[in-house]
Amino acid sequence: MGAGAQLTVTDMRRAARHPVDHKVIGEHRRLGDVHMHIVNISAHGFMVQGDLDLQRGERVVIRLPDVGRIEAHLIWSSEGRSGFQFERIIRLDDFMRMIDTIQPNPRLRKSR
Repeated sequence: MGAGAQLTVTDMRRAARHPVDHKVIGEHRRLGDVHMHIVNISAHGFMVQGDLDLQRGERVVIRLPDVGRIEAHLIWSSEGRSGFQFERIIRLDDFMRMIDTIQPNPRLRKSR
């Protein structure tokens, strides 16, 4: 995939992450369908658990409730975990509705 994505957003690791247990199927141009298990998510990106056959900068498209299709770039991968950055920041109202859908346990949601 050449040089990979030219990522412009600075490190967003301080963004509020919400723990989730959400499985998605990502679309990848070389691999086709990629099964991913999202374990935390923010308006800027998400982390998956499990080994992926992807290199830094590669892109996947996933579908999230209340957000729809969104592209993400692999930022890091280590010890069976991988971090992705969304191509765009998810709007707050869409993000909160999505969290209500994929993390129905209010005790696990961050305070608003």
